[in-house]
Amino acid sequence: MMPDLSVNLGELQLRNPVMVAAGTFGYGLEYQDIVDLSRLGAIVTKSLTLAPRMGNTPPRVAETPAGMLNAIGLQNDGVDAFILETLPRLCEYGTPIIVSVAGETVGEYAQVAERLSRVDGVAALELNLSCPNQARGGMEFGVSPELTAQAVAAVRTATDLPLIAKLSPNVGDIVPIAQGAVQAGATAVSLINTVLGVAVDPKTRQFRLASKCGGLSGPAVKPIAQYHLWRVRQALPETPLIGVGGISSAEDAIEFILLGAHAVQIGTANYVQPTLALEVVEGIAQYLQVNGFESVEAIRGVVY
Repeated sequence: MMPDLSVNLGELQLRNPVMVAAGTFGYGLEYQDIVDLSRLGAIVTKSLTLAPRMGNTPPRVAETPAGMLNAIGLQNDGVDAFILETLPRLCEYGTPIIVSVAGETVGEYAQVAERLSRVDGVAALELNLSCPNQARGGMEFGVSPELTAQAVAAVRTATDLPLIAKLSPNVGDIVPIAQGAVQAGATAVSLINTVLGVAVDPKTRQFRLASKCGGLSGPAVKPIAQYHLWRVRQALPETPLIGVGGISSAEDAIEFILLGAHAVQIGTANYVQPTLALEVVEGIAQYLQVNGFESVEAIRGVVY
């Protein structure tokens, strides 16, 4: 008998716990020729803003040991173009579409959320409260419980869709921030976004990124992501959590679930192995079957 891979994030139901992370899989359609999008637990789009954004000046990606620095700067087509051109095509795959929402002001977050709520096909919103690669907004809202709560509350009044708050590790204590997000109306919490870092080229004696500072992702951040998820799990045992950061195999994903994650997101590894998300789905199923577990729920949070 095949194990049950389905999971619930509040009212959001997924066929399996494996998503692709915002900003690492385009809008999803870019991968349609090599990945069966209908088999994913969910697709999280790149972050959308009210108006189109060109992003930061190149170079804006730098490889590092066991990871990658990026300073893309939320390049996107804008929410209206997404609704008109991209969303209808994504909906053809029958996979829950979670739209990442960003903004420079609380009002912009709310406006983007309100526009997405008017159309069919959006399963949930993930609030990017943690992007380190823009001058205003993003991580600015995720550095304190009060600002996080303000942003979440504004979006909560603008939409009835499930809300996922994606939080930054670049804070002193992430627990009060997660608590603030949930108290303001977040359905679930996503942990973590990238870790601040820089990279220097000794040949040119310059920063490798035009913006100097970027966000570190990849295997190097996995222990940090697991630490933050584990701490929030202790403080918010009833809140659905999504583990993000450094997942490169089914074993990595299983570790997050054992620590209490309801679901996981594959990010940087998509660039190395575009089909990894589906391999992780298969790997989780095999792990459950070999070890005699009937469902993902049977192993969630057993390590505490």
